[in-house]
Amino acid sequence: MRKAILLCAALAAASWAGAAEVYDIDPAHSTVGFKIKHLGITTVPGKFGKFKGTVTLDKRESTAARVEAVIESASIDTGIADRDKHLRSPDFFDVEKYPELRFVSTRISPVKDDKFVMEGDLTMHGVTRKVKLDAVFGGEAKDPWGGQRAACSATGTLNRKDFGLVWNKVLEAGGLVVGEKVSIAIEVEGVLRVPKP
Repeated sequence: MRKAILLCAALAAASWAGAAEVYDIDPAHSTVGFKIKHLGITTVPGKFGKFKGTVTLDKRESTAARVEAVIESASIDTGIADRDKHLRSPDFFDVEKYPELRFVSTRISPVKDDKFVMEGDLTMHGVTRKVKLDAVFGGEAKDPWGGQRAACSATGTLNRKDFGLVWNKVLEAGGLVVGEKVSIAIEVEGVLRVPKP
């Protein structure tokens, strides 16, 4: 009886493995971007230049997809060296103490057509919070080297204070130098991982 149970479990695992596809995120064709208000009157864009991760898709059930990503906090880039240095300091990301941001999806919910909502745990500055992203599947394509690729985009907002990023200065008129609401815009292209023989 025990042997039969183990055999069934092995067959089930093999079946799932055959249905699941793992895509490695291609940093050269992906972007992790954000925007935040400055002085309450203009929007400053930025991005993280170094990141890696995987997207696991289940052919039989789209809601069983899983996304895992790690971002190097020191790779933050707003195009201004002095500002980036400040963002890496203990006033903001404190990259020496917290070198990584990490995201792990916990739920994928279809909305309509190629649109879905992705929920997950985001760890930033040593704090983990639930976040929700609106995502769109971009499609699949073969690349010129015979690889299979898939893409999606995601957008959302978060409050940086929820993650302990509280530095600011109050203006004479009562506003803030740096906004608290952060808009996120992510473009991901993944390459299908080919199993080793």
